[in-house]
Formats: sequence, C-alpha cells, structure tokens
Amino acid sequence: MPIVTIGVVADHIEHIRKLVGVETVGLGSDFDGIPRTPKGLDAVDKYPALLIELARRGWTDKDLAAVAGGNMLRVMREAEAVAKRLQATESPSMLTIDGKPLATE
Repeated sequence: MPIVTIGVVADHIEHIRKLVGVETVGLGSDFDGIPRTPKGLDAVDKYPALLIELARRGWTDKDLAAVAGGNMLRVMREAEAVAKRLQATESPSMLTIDGKPLATE
C-alpha cells in the first residue's frame, strides 16, 4: 500500500476543486473501523495541518472557511429552506421505502 500523506490528501482536494469548484468541497470523516489513515491525519484534530497545507498552496481564508465547514452549513441552510417550502405546500408521504402505504391504526 502506498503511504498517503496530508500532501496527497491536499492534492485530491485541489483536484476536486478544479473539477467542480471550491463551493462543493467539504471535510468530513469516519475514522471508526478503518485500518489506515493518511500519515498525519489520523483524527479530526489534525485538520488544521491539512488547512495549513492548503493555505501554503495559496488557498484564501475564504476558501479555507468554506472547506472547513462553511459549505456544509450553506447546504444545510438550503435544505432547511426547501423543507420549509415543501412543508407549506405538500403533505408528508405515507409510503414506505418499498412503495407500500404506511400502516395506520
């Protein structure tokens, strides 16, 4: 297995930014049950090192704030606004995941 470093993770993040824009990039993780982590990035408390690497590569404070949580917060606000709009105009679905009506008593 190749050794994955913070630099390799930063390369990946920059590739995503190049493909779809910084407004679509966000940091998230699930370290539970994985056998290996990138060197120097074994827990979320190491995210500052990743952000420092991106800053070293010329990322602006605005871009770093977006990646560090701003993008996720924006998406959640937008989802809440859509939910509120739909709740005002539509009733909840009474179907189960397999398309059958929810049993009512």
